[in-house]
Amino acid sequence: MNAFLRLGWRTLWRDLRAGELRLLIVAVLLAVAALTAVGFFADRLKGGLQRDARQLLGGDAVLATDNPTPAVFVERARALGLDGASTYGFPTMARADEAQGGASKLVALKAVTAGYPLRGNLQVGIDPAAPGQITRDVPTPGEAWVDASLLDSLSLKVGDTLLLGDAGLRIARVITLEPDRGAGFMSFAPRVMLNQADVPRTGLVQPASRVSYRFAVAGEPAAVKRFSDWAEATIKKGEVRGARLDSFESGRPEMRQTLDRAEKFLNLVALLAALLSAVAVALAARGFAASHLDDCAMLRVLGQSQRTIAGAYAFEFAVIGVIASALGVAIGFGVHYAFVVLLAGLVQSALPAPTLWPVMFGFGVGLTLLFAFGLPPVLQLARVPPLRVIRRDVGNLKPASIAVLGLGVAGFAALLVAASSDLKLGLIAVGGFAAAVAVFALLSWIAVILLRCSVNETTAPRWLVLATRQISARPAYAVVQVSALAVGLLALILLVLLRTDLVSSWRKATPPDAPNRFVINVMPDQSDVFQKTLRDNGVRKFDWYPMIRGRLVAINDKPVSPDDYTDDRAKRLVDREFNLSNSVDAPAHNVVTAGAWKPGASGEVSVEVGLAETLGLKLGDTLRFDIGGMQNDARITSLRKVDWGSMHANFFVMYTVASLADVPVTYMGAFRAPDVKGFDNALVRTYPNVTNVDMSATIGQVQRVLDQVIRAVEFLFGFTLAAGLVVLFAAVTATREERAREFAVMRAVGARASLLRQVQRAELVGVGMLAGFLASIVASVIGWALARFVFDFTWTASPLVPIAGALAGAVLALAAGWWGLREVLRRPVVATLRQAAE
Repeated sequence: MNAFLRLGWRTLWRDLRAGELRLLIVAVLLAVAALTAVGFFADRLKGGLQRDARQLLGGDAVLATDNPTPAVFVERARALGLDGASTYGFPTMARADEAQGGASKLVALKAVTAGYPLRGNLQVGIDPAAPGQITRDVPTPGEAWVDASLLDSLSLKVGDTLLLGDAGLRIARVITLEPDRGAGFMSFAPRVMLNQADVPRTGLVQPASRVSYRFAVAGEPAAVKRFSDWAEATIKKGEVRGARLDSFESGRPEMRQTLDRAEKFLNLVALLAALLSAVAVALAARGFAASHLDDCAMLRVLGQSQRTIAGAYAFEFAVIGVIASALGVAIGFGVHYAFVVLLAGLVQSALPAPTLWPVMFGFGVGLTLLFAFGLPPVLQLARVPPLRVIRRDVGNLKPASIAVLGLGVAGFAALLVAASSDLKLGLIAVGGFAAAVAVFALLSWIAVILLRCSVNETTAPRWLVLATRQISARPAYAVVQVSALAVGLLALILLVLLRTDLVSSWRKATPPDAPNRFVINVMPDQSDVFQKTLRDNGVRKFDWYPMIRGRLVAINDKPVSPDDYTDDRAKRLVDREFNLSNSVDAPAHNVVTAGAWKPGASGEVSVEVGLAETLGLKLGDTLRFDIGGMQNDARITSLRKVDWGSMHANFFVMYTVASLADVPVTYMGAFRAPDVKGFDNALVRTYPNVTNVDMSATIGQVQRVLDQVIRAVEFLFGFTLAAGLVVLFAAVTATREERAREFAVMRAVGARASLLRQVQRAELVGVGMLAGFLASIVASVIGWALARFVFDFTWTASPLVPIAGALAGAVLALAAGWWGLREVLRRPVVATLRQAAE
């Protein structure tokens, strides 16, 4: 053992000084840094969400109901020794006194009692521009606490009177942080918080009002669990309609689709960086082994055993793996702070410290990468025969054992799939990468054969003939070089295409001209005149649909109830009323994915794809809705894909007719408000029954999140770009010594340096163009699969991509060749030939 350790330390120190381990260290470092940067951020984000879960709820568990909380739940919580706090809320219009302008604004009213919130801290202040202070108080009767944005909208200040229904309340404080604000359509409206004792005198809550009630509990974890289990069991029995037990996952869904896509794309970028690093390690390790063949032959002559040599190099690679992994983990830890800064605001408070999992994972990836792809060719050095000292034609490297290589690749692939946090993403990325390598090898082999046959040596330029001979004389090297270059270019092209289309799809989801106003409760006799008002104010484009309340009561003549489903979302959908609509034409912002929209067809409906999947609906099924006490049957003839983040008017179910007879209906619209001062106030004064929802803050929030996510994605892209360039450099320089010997022989027999430069450039350009063309084709295929099955957006790759890829491949190969091979033509011929003969 002491012998191989001493030898290992000596060879390690010598190789480090000689710079022969530089590529290996950089490749491992890039892979570990990319994966751990994402890992550290994801780990801290997960810890922050778990820590803040109770604050986001306002309690340890929250019962949400459509009616006042049943007394049985309150009594059960009290019996278990839990603290309880009841709140309820609903949208309503708030207004200023006529003497102060009479402006009005849709607000999210919240009525609270003493003890609110049970978890988290409510922060309020007097000055809207100053930071708030934590308070355990609640508004006293006669007071209202409001968001600062409401003061700006109504031109009010602290101390003024806010009119709510029949009551006037004094604005006492400004809310700066509300822990359980949650999400949902109305959570983006300015908050007005008041004491529950004031609600009756406002006259806002009537028997038909839609009010959301929340009962929060807090206490010992065991007691909370008993209450939660009992509450869920009670809800499942159907004894309470319209009730659910909230979890923190449902508390902040407003950015979920965007953040899920962003996390997947960050994982994809990190995965590709790691896969590229694997190729770079394999190429660099083979070059390292080839340069040490003679050294190991001499060691064998001097009496070193195969075990000692193998142990020495295994020890050297283990030390290098630990050093490179440690550096990668350190860089990844530093880089993840860039994500924290770039994505600031998506998490409302400071993130907790990371766990040790990203560190362990980083070391696991680094060591697996080095041992799986780097060690197999190096271990062949132990089998170099002593005879190589006098015969250079024996003891050359052979292809690695399929069993050894397969085991290492399988372990590395399993790590990457686990790191992806998404099985489908991991399998497509890793599987597509492996398939691409096989395709590149096959096609490049065919290309070398065709090249050999297509160049006429009697008429072609001399430089082209020599370049063709260079490539065809070493077909195996040419295949490896083209495949490695293509793999590096594949990752770069794939990320460029995906990033462009992914960002484009994000932007299109909420474009700058997206609707920023929703109006609801427009009466049928107001529909035409309201639309005319919009047009008179310069609004030319707007969504306008009937809105009908209906409850699903039967599917294919079979009555349905929440008990028919195990999925919580399905239970809630069946237990609530749907917003139905009708239109002769399909909405332009919806895509029909199955069946056909039949304009004017009576008794037919189009259903949103997600709803159909949740409730197990299919084309041809018959749905029965209870609409205002009347039963209405309709058959499903089409399914639609709906983008709920588009800010357009969308519906789960739409009838394909112009109107439905004898059903109660109101109208809703979505439009972009004109830049006309006082437009909203005039609209509310003209149509006092209409609810006007300003979504400007929502759109601004979504756009800010998109900008943050895009910056984070672009930042991590640099890692993959660096890994791709390392692969290109390793691929081009893999045959540097062979090129040096061949060029030395040509120069010895009279070839000019200018001719050899032309040969080298032609070879690099040809290999680069072929690799870029193949990489572009495969990148388009893999990109389509990722866009279709993982990121869920339309793939729009241009037919010019292969041409652009070929040109990019030629330029990058030339650049890498100039950097890696620039000294080949500068070496003295005598020194090169003497070194080859020794």
